[in-house]
Amino acid sequence: TDDMAELLLGESKLEQCLKENALKQSSSPLGPRPKLTEVRKHLTAALDRGNLKPEFLQEANLIMAKLNYVEGDYKEALNTYARVGVDDLQLAAVPPYRLRMIAEAYSTKGLCLEKLPISSSASNPHVDREQEIVTCYEKAGDIALLYLQEIERVINANIQNRSPKPGPTAHEQELGFFLETGLQRAHVLYFKNGNLTRGVGRFRELLRAVETRTTQNLRMTIARQLAEILLRGMCEQSYWNPLEDPPHQSPLDDPLRKEKCSESIQCSEKAVKFANYIFCPQENTEEALLLLLISESMANRDAVLSRIPEHKNDRIISLQSASVVYDLLTIALGRRGQYEMLSECLERAMKFAFEEFHLWYQFALSLMAAGKSARAVKVLKECIRLKPDDATIPLLAAKLCMGSLHWLEEAERFAKTVVDLGDKTSEFKAKGYLALGLTYSLQATDASLRGMQEVLQRKALLAFQRAHSLSPTDHLAAFYLALQLAISRQIPEALGYVRQALQLQGDDANSLHLLALLLSAQKHYHDALNIIDMALSEYPENFILLFTKVKLESLCRGPDEALLTCKHMLQIWKSCYNLTNPRVTIKCFMQRVWCHSFYDGNFFFYITSTGSVHATSIAASRVEQALSEVASSLQSSAPKQGPLHPWMTLAQIWLHAAEVYIGIGKPAEATACTQEAANLFPMSHYVLYMRGQVAELRGNIDEAKRWYEEALSISPTHVKSMQRLALILHQLGRYSLAEKILRDAVQVNSTAHEVWNGLGEVLQAQGNDDAATECFLTALELEASSPVVPFTIIPRVL
Repeated sequence: TDDMAELLLGESKLEQCLKENALKQSSSPLGPRPKLTEVRKHLTAALDRGNLKPEFLQEANLIMAKLNYVEGDYKEALNTYARVGVDDLQLAAVPPYRLRMIAEAYSTKGLCLEKLPISSSASNPHVDREQEIVTCYEKAGDIALLYLQEIERVINANIQNRSPKPGPTAHEQELGFFLETGLQRAHVLYFKNGNLTRGVGRFRELLRAVETRTTQNLRMTIARQLAEILLRGMCEQSYWNPLEDPPHQSPLDDPLRKEKCSESIQCSEKAVKFANYIFCPQENTEEALLLLLISESMANRDAVLSRIPEHKNDRIISLQSASVVYDLLTIALGRRGQYEMLSECLERAMKFAFEEFHLWYQFALSLMAAGKSARAVKVLKECIRLKPDDATIPLLAAKLCMGSLHWLEEAERFAKTVVDLGDKTSEFKAKGYLALGLTYSLQATDASLRGMQEVLQRKALLAFQRAHSLSPTDHLAAFYLALQLAISRQIPEALGYVRQALQLQGDDANSLHLLALLLSAQKHYHDALNIIDMALSEYPENFILLFTKVKLESLCRGPDEALLTCKHMLQIWKSCYNLTNPRVTIKCFMQRVWCHSFYDGNFFFYITSTGSVHATSIAASRVEQALSEVASSLQSSAPKQGPLHPWMTLAQIWLHAAEVYIGIGKPAEATACTQEAANLFPMSHYVLYMRGQVAELRGNIDEAKRWYEEALSISPTHVKSMQRLALILHQLGRYSLAEKILRDAVQVNSTAHEVWNGLGEVLQAQGNDDAATECFLTALELEASSPVVPFTIIPRVL
């Protein structure tokens, strides 16, 4: 009894000393201290008398070896383990505390081997020593897991047997330094020694063990670390799934290293619970994503959200842990373009995000990438509140508002915020004026009153001039200043600035396009076409340049060349947006082969169908999309799948081909091309306008009138439909209504020379010769500076 008392006193005092003086892997030995001296006295007394039973004698020796390690006597600790025979200790049918002691013994043995120098007696001492150390840690980790499972089972059994009275709940077991080292050190050494295969295997073994309360945080850490290794250190070719045996030779491992197979511990079958019919990842990104989603679930479950001062440190640790998981999720999902899923994950992170800029900003960027622009702007407003001095955030918000949202008033406010920040961030002041100019320019295009258009165009011009003066080396400032001058029909000045932009950025597609349009406005069509050809040599898949090329070729080289370009565009479209292109995520690509002969059957093309057309206004675009979906469902046509942009482009190609056919008087071919566009987007106002053009070509005035009216019912500001409808009304003798429509068209677009000419003809027919003369002169003046396509075809984006 006295010997057992000495043993228990020695063990308890040693544990108390370790609790007061926490050990670390890199810390120096505690050395002989009064408390440790007392521990040695107790243990020596128990061992010297020799009255302990054999199993307790082993335990006393294990505690003595642990004491030797704490004091820094590593060789004596190893000698003690050799006398005890640690490798021969039984693990079956032993109490949980003894499992803990054996696990700590293996861990301590590994630590001692790491601390001692390598003897040169073995043939390959370095590899043998490393393998022995790793084996010790692996056994320590496996037995530690078994201990934690057993102790939790005992605690749960006691809770079930306890009477239903209020009492303390079961607390997590403290791992302590030695058990933590046993669980975490083996894979660290594998990675340190260049053996990623064994390291990944060890991670998987630990993660497949039955979870306990104590290992939850450890499991989250290991899952996160394994996910990082899979994302950063393993390619798809070197991956093997968890159900497969690891490769004998892997490109992940150091080719100069040769290792022996480590021994497996017998307790692994009990420590690991593995079912045959569970999900198994088949590639590294898939496994990394699974691990990160598990980690995210654990981080959300254990989140510390309390704002009281006592929980501040816990809250910071919880936030840091969650932030690392969400950053890795961003990498994993971003690689696969799964921004929708990423935005949903980051939305769950908002519980951590109070006053945390990083999470808010990541959430905003994910919403942008997922196409959820409206929500992204709202989140960016919160980012602006958290970081009011960062000019990049309102610039980003302004870019979104100017894009698909078309919130131009909001964009103006964000741009003014950047300009106001100019004193603190002078390098962004020019960008602020650039954003402000773009906002005014887009507002001028949308304005329905001519006077408002002129006011906004002057504001845009002043903003671009300010941006150019603040940043004379920015090609975008010079380019947008040139574009605004071109829209205002100041052609010579615009040419000067676009040449400056090209000197600063000679291969900019938009600058080259603007130069070509300016040359076409001066009626230098051949020079403009040469510029377009030069730009297409750099950007062969730029459809906006190709559309302009079709128009110029119709004027310079004839319709045959223009139609060949249309064929070329269809071939480019097919190569860009086919099944092998990963950017188009279409599960079921309904392909309908369509064959059409251009010019006596000289060539055929085969193209897939579905899509949409670009609308001249946001409202019209939304109306068209809704109506076209209804029309398509009524016609039982194949549903449009995948992103809209490819189908918008395809519809425009068909409409350009139809326009060429109309120009050469071939209604049958024009009808076929228009029908192809109608199959893609049946209620587009531009498709309806082209149907009216074909009807006019056939001489069906009443039918043409009906098509133009339908086009205007969808897009009331479509100037071309207004002009053609007014021309028909003029032919029918309805002069007053024709004049009203043409005056409305002038308010929408005051630079459309065809509208001014039509208005002059209507006024002349009414006997108002003076007003008609003014209209004809205006039309002549505008036609002299009119480009082959409107300047506004060039994108105005930040």
